[in-house]
Amino acid sequence: MCTARNVSCTMWVVERLNITLDEEQAEKLARLADRLHVQPGTVARSLLSSAIDEADPDARNVVELLDGIPGAYERAQLGLSQAQAGKTVTLDEL
Repeated sequence: MCTARNVSCTMWVVERLNITLDEEQAEKLARLADRLHVQPGTVARSLLSSAIDEADPDARNVVELLDGIPGAYERAQLGLSQAQAGKTVTLDEL
């Protein structure tokens, strides 16, 4: 899906992204959507857009951003050990 902006004649490509939420986050998102009378995807898109807008892409701040993700380090270590043990899936298998 593309959106044309008449002022700058720029085409913006909209990317589809699938995100898996844990049960607590999914329930909270559903409650927010119910209160706002919109689909959960609409709320999620708005929240994600706001978070991206507020994120500082400066490399010096990336570590702080990653450290703010609960369990990110542990999941990265698990993925590394799985890759080293050959427990991987090729892209063709996805």
